[in-house]
Amino acid sequence: MKILTVDVGTGTQDIFLYDSRLDLENGFKLVVPSPTMIVHRRLREATRQREAVLLTGVTMGGGPSQWAAEEHARAGLPIYATPDAARSFNDDLEAVEKMGIRVLSEDEATSLPAAMRRVELLDFDFYGIQKALAHFGVSLDDLQAVAVAVFDHGNAPPGYSDRQFRFDYLDERIRAENRLSAFAFRAEEVPEIMTRLGAVVVSASRAKDSILGEVPLVVMDTAPAAVLGASLDPAIAVRERVMITNVGNFHTLAFRLGPSGIEGVFEHHTGLLDLPKLEKLLLSLADGSLQHTDVFGDHGHGALIYDPTPLPLVGDEGSVVENLGVVVTGPRRNLMRPSTLRPYFAVPFGDMMIAGCFGLLAAVADVLPELGEPIRASLRGAGGSGTPPWEIN
Repeated sequence: MKILTVDVGTGTQDIFLYDSRLDLENGFKLVVPSPTMIVHRRLREATRQREAVLLTGVTMGGGPSQWAAEEHARAGLPIYATPDAARSFNDDLEAVEKMGIRVLSEDEATSLPAAMRRVELLDFDFYGIQKALAHFGVSLDDLQAVAVAVFDHGNAPPGYSDRQFRFDYLDERIRAENRLSAFAFRAEEVPEIMTRLGAVVVSASRAKDSILGEVPLVVMDTAPAAVLGASLDPAIAVRERVMITNVGNFHTLAFRLGPSGIEGVFEHHTGLLDLPKLEKLLLSLADGSLQHTDVFGDHGHGALIYDPTPLPLVGDEGSVVENLGVVVTGPRRNLMRPSTLRPYFAVPFGDMMIAGCFGLLAAVADVLPELGEPIRASLRGAGGSGTPPWEIN
């Protein structure tokens, strides 16, 4: 059984091809530039060449791509975008226009000169991945499922804080189903408010002449995927309670986990954190005193405590491995390297960079139960239980 997993971040997109016949350490993997970085580079090249640009495609991650688009406009060069592409930068199309990007209907876009540089926006480029793997003789024709993770703020109503909207969504998912895999959905079950997840489904559906029309697609939020993947490290999976922090390029999210599921969570912007501030948040999350306003009032997304029972972080003197109160993953995990909390740096199946892919794989076992047993058998193969205690109903 083969499953393609793709974890789309800001800096990289991490790709892992699961094969149930192999140990997970032997699965084929790629760590390559993220879609938003690819668009960034294409737009920077168009700016150097003084070319007009049309952005097409679907809603995708912003950040670097938006910065390059704004730079292009500031250079006095024409840049157009279709509505779905424009929403990559802001759900409010008037705000996109204020960036200097002219929003055109799909019909208007077709009337632009054919020679104009066109840049397609999408988070999930199945054809690109298929072509890259085919170069090494790896076929994707026999997939049983595809799973993709992206970070989605959701489409907040006018006048509603994007940060509060995102955190309300996290709260709703945790209260509905208290487990990390609650943030994963079959393609046909994606909430309408989660526009970036929905755009991944659209991208997959447009690959009509590929095998994607024949296999199930699962989409998931990146941070819970990374935390779930990190929890599969055998040294962590044996713990009954633990706190796992994903220090991403843009967002830092920490889950406190225990037998009842998710005991607490906070989400902040990594760029607004330094080590003392992050340690303070983690200590407050651990002892149950963290308040939503502690994070939201600092321009983060928020915090919630579901179980006030304190999680002791500092035990008796011993090695870091023996004190797994704080676990760290993510591309900016080195922020925690000098921490006095003695964090454990998770390495699931020998590779931190694709922790999100392993989390996706574990989520697929829940969302597509017909595929669950082979996946859990593979996860058990590295000495873990196959299912961490906080993922068991």
